[in-house]
Amino acid sequence: MDDLTKTIIERGDLAHLALFLWASGASALLVWSLKEMASANKRFNDFVTEIASLNRLFRKGDD
Repeated sequence: MDDLTKTIIERGDLAHLALFLWASGASALLVWSLKEMASANKRFNDFVTEIASLNRLFRKGDD
């Protein structure tokens, strides 16, 4: 990575390097947040399913 950075600096493309690093970081953060959102959605769905099964259990007791 050091040779790549040195080549970019020598060519005067430091702004391109900064833009690439920013875009890479933003993309990684987006992927991470989407994974977290998907797992939170699954946990919430499991919670709602358990509440529904408890409601069915208590409803059967009323009959």
